[in-house]
Amino acid sequence: MPSSFAHNTPVYLTAEMRRIETAAAALPDHPQLMARAGLAAAELARELAGGAGKPVLVLAGPGNNGGDAFVIARHLRLWWFNVSVVFAGDEKKLSSDAASALTAWRAAGGTLLDAIPTQQDWSLIIDGLFGIGLQRDVAGRHAELITAANNSGVPVLAIDVPSGLESDTGRVLGCAIRAQHTITFIGLKPGLLTLDGPDYCGDIHLHTINLDVPALLPAHGAVLGSGVLKDALKARPLNAHKGHFGSVGIIGGARGMVGAALLAGRAALKLGAGRTYVGLIADAAPLLDASQPELMLHSAHDVLKLDHLTCLAVGPGLGLSPDAAVYLKHALGLPLPLVIDADGLNLIALDEKLKYVIKQRDTNTLLTPHPAEAARLLNCTTGDIQHDRVAAALRIARELNCAVVIKGAGSVCAFPDEHWSINTSGNPGMASAGMGDVLTGMIAALLAQGVAARTALETSVYLHGAAADACVADGTGPVGLTATEVTNAARALLNA
Repeated sequence: MPSSFAHNTPVYLTAEMRRIETAAAALPDHPQLMARAGLAAAELARELAGGAGKPVLVLAGPGNNGGDAFVIARHLRLWWFNVSVVFAGDEKKLSSDAASALTAWRAAGGTLLDAIPTQQDWSLIIDGLFGIGLQRDVAGRHAELITAANNSGVPVLAIDVPSGLESDTGRVLGCAIRAQHTITFIGLKPGLLTLDGPDYCGDIHLHTINLDVPALLPAHGAVLGSGVLKDALKARPLNAHKGHFGSVGIIGGARGMVGAALLAGRAALKLGAGRTYVGLIADAAPLLDASQPELMLHSAHDVLKLDHLTCLAVGPGLGLSPDAAVYLKHALGLPLPLVIDADGLNLIALDEKLKYVIKQRDTNTLLTPHPAEAARLLNCTTGDIQHDRVAAALRIARELNCAVVIKGAGSVCAFPDEHWSINTSGNPGMASAGMGDVLTGMIAALLAQGVAARTALETSVYLHGAAADACVADGTGPVGLTATEVTNAARALLNA
């Protein structure tokens, strides 16, 4: 992820941002939001451009983002920068605030250009074409300006969101600015943190422009950051034994997929479960995990009969056989916290009765789909899920009364109470086999030790990515990073 933010930093959807702006306008002091935002961005631009006299190109669009750009340009000109402003809009259609900003730019001696000047050695390009709320694909002149900025080789500072990036979802609408820096105002937007956002935003700088934002509107969305690790587990008493730390059952490992169940079991063991039982479906299943002999390997049937389990995980290597469906139905009927992944999710997608059972469960159910599995659960396409990952996660949480994480860049966690979070850890090295199985085992380990469902899910999701980041920092990956290496790094981080 491009930037680090404190755990629980608020994240707001566009509709919520509009409500905040309306509430701020009603405050007794009537804060001038455009003036504040423009000054904050100008101060950052001054730092990035590298000193007075340097040439700066400002791209101003047709809306309030263009108004911010005029304010930035005026400040930079007053600070003796050589500022050129290309305006791609209609002056007659500007809002009153943006029109006032344009008037002030002209009063400071500024002019507007129709095209980017040639043969100019820009020190910085400021992208003020489009902000939040863009819903249509970028085309025509605006697309040409975006392409020119991206091809220039000059660092780009995007205002609020990179132009062309949908602020609620992180989708690229036709084309988008690839910024090295993005300064965003009032609150973070989900599109900066998930899907394509991290590839387009560069370093994200949040400026609240001196508003008490949570007082204006408490957030349903939040950043999932390193602070989540603090409260995951309590210090262990010296007079402890393995029974204090729970017993995990892993159900999966059909023929040809035994490794998935073993990876989940190893992760559960190394994240602190007192005992871990792996219930295998394969007829010729191994009797011992030679790499992790502490795991207890049994048949899935026998593990489901154990009376001292404190958590179950179903799905790693499960398969779609009739026997797999029977084991899943049995697990759903047990009064245990339950993690469901992989083919466990695919079996649920095939059976409306199972969805009803999940919704009626009295104990916590946690689902960990990737986008294709989420699409099957919601009877839609993977594209539909990626079109709005936050909305999709919230819909699953609501319809199945469960906690859910939709995995991927900027994994989205959602809960039945309509709260959600976006993870900020992880890297492309995690796009390899077995990573999801490890996450399942990590979540199960925390649940088995008595960690609350939401905390267990969010802690594991963040820790999973942070462990991969630690591996890369140590020189392992991202190319060739393995799930086993992430498990070991997660154990080290949790103990640290």
